[in-house]
Amino acid sequence: MDEKNNSNFVKSNYFTSASQAQTFVNGIYNKLYLFQNGDAYGESPFITIELFAGHATSLGQSVNNGNVINQRTDPVNPGFESVWQNCYSAIANANLALQEIPNVAMDGAQKKRLLGEAQFLRAFFYYHLVRLYGDVPLITAPVTVDSPDLFPTRTPVAQVYPVIISDLVSAEASGLPETDQTGHASLGAVRTLLASVYLTTAGFPLNITANYALAAAEAQKVLSSYTLFTDYAYLHDNAHKNQGELIFQSNYLVGVSTNAITQLTVPFNLPVGAYGDHLGAMVPTNQFFNSYEAGDLRAQERQFYFSSYPQYGDPTKTVVFGSHNLYKYFQVESALGNGICDENWTFLRLPEAMLIYAEATNEVSGPTADAYAQINKIRTRAQLAPLSGLSQDQFRQAIWKERYHELAYENKAYFDIQRTHMIYDVTNNKFSDAFSTANEQGVTMKQQYLLWPVPQREINNNKKLTQNTGW
Repeated sequence: MDEKNNSNFVKSNYFTSASQAQTFVNGIYNKLYLFQNGDAYGESPFITIELFAGHATSLGQSVNNGNVINQRTDPVNPGFESVWQNCYSAIANANLALQEIPNVAMDGAQKKRLLGEAQFLRAFFYYHLVRLYGDVPLITAPVTVDSPDLFPTRTPVAQVYPVIISDLVSAEASGLPETDQTGHASLGAVRTLLASVYLTTAGFPLNITANYALAAAEAQKVLSSYTLFTDYAYLHDNAHKNQGELIFQSNYLVGVSTNAITQLTVPFNLPVGAYGDHLGAMVPTNQFFNSYEAGDLRAQERQFYFSSYPQYGDPTKTVVFGSHNLYKYFQVESALGNGICDENWTFLRLPEAMLIYAEATNEVSGPTADAYAQINKIRTRAQLAPLSGLSQDQFRQAIWKERYHELAYENKAYFDIQRTHMIYDVTNNKFSDAFSTANEQGVTMKQQYLLWPVPQREINNNKKLTQNTGW
């Protein structure tokens, strides 16, 4: 007799219970870790995305990081490949969940929520793909060996965004909780991401200006559900994960999954924590640090940045860095403990929703009292004077500047350059054309750098794929 091995899970025998469906969707969240994966050379997708914006340098050993900063990288950079592959792996799992879960006998409300989570995650990963690579293969069903999507062509950006928006609109109606402290998608996450998508599509390359109003409407729904922290340290400690202003995070826990976020961003080769290596892979430029207004709390020591710290092993001595490193990613628990970091990475938080609302509202009707209220709450926390009496263009640039300073090094600046074609000229404290203005490192952005190259290995394996202009 042939005995069926039920422990050998395949698609045909896996989705048979509510617990299996839940476990499968939970597994999709693990793909979020790809953005924080790091190596001993100081390479990580969250660092690569930030280096493209031009306001950070790298003191580590990574040749690839240096090539990105100086705009001489190429399609064989392994970071480009890992992001592409992992995003599509997550999308494949989301596609399978969306196909199979409707057939599972389970509570209807739970089923609806799981489908909403899968739709949110598929939209999340496609949103990164379409911004990073432009036209990308649009695959919305599981792929088999005889599927036409086994070797797909690239789908125009204008056709990818409607699928992202459709997924998020469906997720918004799926019964998700308003907020969530377990790391799962919530209405707050869905609405903030959708507001970001609308804001992006209102700018380059699509320029659908009607989407400014939609961005404002979605962001407004979020504002009353979250609260700003009273201490910036809560952004990166263990006690406040998934709380307060933190809308959506990638979640870590010692013994389950850990990362190298702090190790990658501490000063290069200086003993400020219990880490085997201090990689210095992303260091803010002094010019960017100096662009904060006088008295801004965020620029004061051990708020968003720090320039010295007690020496690990001998706290009677102080290590002076010679640079302003990112305290907003310094996890005290691991630095003073065993060097194993389980700091959460934040994808979405309340100040972004507030600034989306302010910017989108301004584009629709100019500065309003409500728009001023949102940006001024952020400034008040930073101990800055409130804004008032600005023209529409002055208010627009004030919001852009606030995005740079509040969301600094959170993977927002590069995407802002893409949608505005403007760069923050920190030396002159103004916004200028991205393709004719040198950044503080003397590099002027090439238009090809608005997108990443399609990984060369993908093109080698699929002759239907084409390369982005300039690469």
